[in-house]
Amino acid sequence: MNAQLPLMLQQAIEAFQGGNFERASAILQRVIQVDAKNLPALHILGLIRASQANFKEAAHLLARAARIHPNDASIQYNLAKALADMGSDKESVPHHKKAVELAPQNPEAWLNYGKTESNLGRHENALIHYDKALNLNPHYAQAASNKSATLRELGRYEEALVCAEQALAMSASLAEAWTNKGVSLHELGRYDEAITHYDQALTLKPDDYVAWTNKGVTLKAIKRYDDAIAHFDQALTLKPDYHEVWTNKGAALHDLKRYDQAIACYDKALSLNPRYCEAWINQGNSLKELTRVVDAKTAFEKAIELMPNSNIARWGKLFTYIPIIPSSSKSVQELRVAFTSELQELDKWFNQEKLDGAHEAVGSSQPFYLAYQALNNKELLNQYGLICHRIMSHWQKTHLLQHSVKKENIKIRIGIISEQICNHSVWNAITKGLVLNLDVNKFEIHIFHLGTSIDDETLSARGKAKTFTDNQFSLLDLSKSIIEKSLDVLVYPEIGMHALTMQLACLRLAPIQIATWGHPETTGLPTIDYYLSGALFENDSSQDAYTEALIKLPNLGCSYSRLPVIPADFDVEQFGISLNEPILICPGAPFKYAPKNDWIFVEIARRLGKCKMVFFKDQNGWYEILNSRLVNAFKEASLALEDYVVFIPWLKSEQFYGLMKHADVFMDTIGFSGFNTAMQAVDCALPIVTREGSFMRGRFASGILKRMTILELIADSDETYIELVVRIAEDSLYRNQIINKMNETRHVLYDDPEPIRAFENFLLSITA
Repeated sequence: MNAQLPLMLQQAIEAFQGGNFERASAILQRVIQVDAKNLPALHILGLIRASQANFKEAAHLLARAARIHPNDASIQYNLAKALADMGSDKESVPHHKKAVELAPQNPEAWLNYGKTESNLGRHENALIHYDKALNLNPHYAQAASNKSATLRELGRYEEALVCAEQALAMSASLAEAWTNKGVSLHELGRYDEAITHYDQALTLKPDDYVAWTNKGVTLKAIKRYDDAIAHFDQALTLKPDYHEVWTNKGAALHDLKRYDQAIACYDKALSLNPRYCEAWINQGNSLKELTRVVDAKTAFEKAIELMPNSNIARWGKLFTYIPIIPSSSKSVQELRVAFTSELQELDKWFNQEKLDGAHEAVGSSQPFYLAYQALNNKELLNQYGLICHRIMSHWQKTHLLQHSVKKENIKIRIGIISEQICNHSVWNAITKGLVLNLDVNKFEIHIFHLGTSIDDETLSARGKAKTFTDNQFSLLDLSKSIIEKSLDVLVYPEIGMHALTMQLACLRLAPIQIATWGHPETTGLPTIDYYLSGALFENDSSQDAYTEALIKLPNLGCSYSRLPVIPADFDVEQFGISLNEPILICPGAPFKYAPKNDWIFVEIARRLGKCKMVFFKDQNGWYEILNSRLVNAFKEASLALEDYVVFIPWLKSEQFYGLMKHADVFMDTIGFSGFNTAMQAVDCALPIVTREGSFMRGRFASGILKRMTILELIADSDETYIELVVRIAEDSLYRNQIINKMNETRHVLYDDPEPIRAFENFLLSITA
């Protein structure tokens, strides 16, 4: 048999070279059975197994060969490659090193060594190895493409772009280089160009799951979520075990508020790679939105364990201490103390050495729900704002961005940055009045629309603006666009609701920067100079709640136009509501209702007896926590919640107006009042009962009632609030008197020119 080995080996080599791997494998296995140390047989069979993606067996065979002949450069090269292909990058390093020592003129060996170093996060080493490969072969397109990807990992996007272009100049048919250039363009905010490059990659290589994935990421960045998900699904069809795609798909679903589906994607990603930090972070964010706070915190902690320097994981964990909708008053206080402590730790974390790249964390989670705690948040938000500013100021200096020196303009240039230049509560309440009514002879408006919604209101705004910038989602590009306008004043209608808005608001992009009450809370940012509010929403001590200088514009502080809503016919009985009993509208989102006020609903039910309080469901299921709290509160009073309370789906405007036409009382939320809903109640002449809060966010309805001089509906205590609700519900004569007064006086609320003229005078005074 031993005499036949040379012939058998020759036959195996011929079969291997002819592509008949099955015959070659069979012969080589027989050779190895006879001669376990047959070097050519072990080597060739290892290559065959690697070509069949059986990297584990390939590595085993090649390792046996390497032990026999450790100084064979080809064996060391192939063993290193097999180990890397099976995911054992760390174990492959000694063999890469040996391969380049034995054959230093082999550019492929340097290329593979570079790939492994990059996979291990040792990007600077990888660049050295890619340069070695390119020095040996200046036309080595794959090496240039890989170098581009590594430069990108180091955040050197412009260099990465140049390197990808060099790779394409060497080989325009290299699909991977088109993808790498596309990713660099994405990182530079050039999304349309990125998509064009991904398309070219897919034309060359339709089964390139990496290109499908990266195009999906870019589509998600420009908020084309359905298209993004379709691309992720195509990538998963090609490679079902690609954990990064599962994570990206989950992120798109999260942005669509489909949190359960997002979590299922993250679970799949983590089943494939339990050490994938980004999946843990994203899972934490989705769990937090579903109020699964303990699980969310665990996910963030796991991410921190895997990647201790992850800024986004630490940022995300901080906001698990702000409940979306608390289960009890006690939990609010305990979590507030914990949040304060964690905020101090985050402040320490972001020292000067950790500022590079930290801007990606800013806005990824925000203290939005802190405003729903009826407490003075100035100190907390100031500390938070200083952290954000420290990070973003470093980013601004790094990119050499500086706002223009004031020019001698005939008109004052005002920039408005908002995600909601469309039919939205912020636009309707605040921004629309500014855009439509500022004196065009004195002021020039430049709008930056950060959202993707386009409707008649968007078109109206576009027509009124000197410039209208939209479809820009890159922080750098937007910052440059804003600076290029040489603005005198920059206005942010809402800060604290949108990540990119928050990042921009932390920068100094204009000499004067102003926030308004789209999110009715101080920003805490040293870059925001003034806060616009309404005189009827504030009192003499209100400044104590703001880090900005508070400007109280006359009346409601805005020029609000009545909505052109025609009430729809609304069948209340479909929800078990009888027209023969008082109907009390409880209009707030579930998180607006503080646990300490639950007893008020019980007491109203106890005094009225027969009635229906109508609450509204949200799509996230947060109402279930409120419902559970109310069940317990009513049970303690020996009452059944379902006899007095009903939760119905969120309604369109026409349906909501139709419901209010049947209702008897509008019960404004205590602590966090509703401006738009209260105005809508006025439109329907539905009596409002409110309790004036300690802060602007608790005074919207009371300000509206003051403007109409219907002061008797503003309660000064919980007891008065209850008494007013009960009286209006029971006393039809009194209710009709209130309705008549609302009809007579509500005209003063609409299209009020006073706040606009006062704002104009203020702008003229501060820009003089």
